[in-house]
Amino acid sequence: MTLALISLPFPDLSVWLLALLMLVGFAGLSFGGDWLTAGAATVSVNFKISPVVVGLTIVSIATSMPEMLTSLLAAKETPGLALGNILGSNVANIGLILGVTALITPLAVQSRLIRREVPILIAVTLLFTLMAFGGYSRGEGIVMLVLTALYLVYVVRGAKQGDDTLETEIAEEVESAAKHSTGMGIALVLLGGVLLALGADVLVGTSVEIAGRLGVSDTLVGLTIVALGTSLPELAASISAARSGHTDICAGNIVGSNLFNILLIGGGVATLIPIPVEPSLLQFEFPAVIALTVLLLWFFKSGHIVSRREGVILIFLYVGILSVSAILQLNG
Repeated sequence: MTLALISLPFPDLSVWLLALLMLVGFAGLSFGGDWLTAGAATVSVNFKISPVVVGLTIVSIATSMPEMLTSLLAAKETPGLALGNILGSNVANIGLILGVTALITPLAVQSRLIRREVPILIAVTLLFTLMAFGGYSRGEGIVMLVLTALYLVYVVRGAKQGDDTLETEIAEEVESAAKHSTGMGIALVLLGGVLLALGADVLVGTSVEIAGRLGVSDTLVGLTIVALGTSLPELAASISAARSGHTDICAGNIVGSNLFNILLIGGGVATLIPIPVEPSLLQFEFPAVIALTVLLLWFFKSGHIVSRREGVILIFLYVGILSVSAILQLNG
C-alpha cells in the first residue's frame, strides 16, 4: 500500500511489525498533538489574546487535530475508517475517558454544561445522525463547518459572562502550556504539524493493512483501534487535570471534544470528500452514540457530579458498545 506522505512495503511486513508501526503512529499523534497545542497556546498568548478565548477555541481545535488528520487521510480510500473514527472517538470520550477519570476522582460538573453545552451536543448528534441517511455531502459538510463557527462565537461570548472560577482555571491551564518564546511556539506548531501528519499517515496505512489481513471492515478498525489511539491524548490530559483538582475542566473538555469531532472533523472531511454511510451503522452505532450522549446529561444532572459508580457504568457501556459493534460488523 502507498501512503500519501511516505511509502512503506506493508504487504511484506509481519503482523508484529505492523503493530509496532501502529504504535509509532499513535506516538506521532500524541506528541504531535501536544506540541501543536503548546505551540498554538504560546503564540496566541504571546500575541495578547485572552487565555480564556485561547483555551475555548484554539486549544480545543488543536487537540482535535489527531482525529482530523486521521479521518482526512482515511476518507478518500477508506471512508468507513474515517466515520468509524468519529463515532468511536465520541464513544471513547464518554465511556472510557469520562469513566476512567471519574474512577480516579468524582468529577464536578458546571451548571452551564447541563444548561447549554450538553443539550447542544445532543442536538448536534441528532443532526449528524439525520444527515447520515444517504451519506454526508459537501453541502452538509459546509453546514457543519458553519455551525462550528457559530458555536465558537457562542462559547467565547458566553465565557465573557460566565463563571469567574472556571475562567481562572481555563486561563491557568492555557498559561501553563504557553510557557515558551514566540519563536519556540512557532517551531512547536510546525514540528507538531509534521508529527501529526506522519503519525496519521502511518496509523491509517497500518490499520487498513491489518484490517485486510484479519478480514475485518475498515469501519470496525476505525471504531475500535483507531478511535482509541486518537483518544489517548485526551485520556492523559483528563487524568492529569483530575489529579490536579481541575475536575470541571475534564467534563467540559470531553463535551467540547465530542462537539468538535462531529462539527469540525465530520464537517471538514465531508466538505473535502463526501462520506458514504453504511446502513448497518444507522441500526446500532449511531443510536448508541445518541443514547450515550443522553445518558451523559442524566449523569451530569444527578447532583452535578459524575460519581465513581457512574464511572464504572460508563466503562462497562463502552466495552459493551464496542463488543456488540464488533459482533455486528463481523457478522455483517
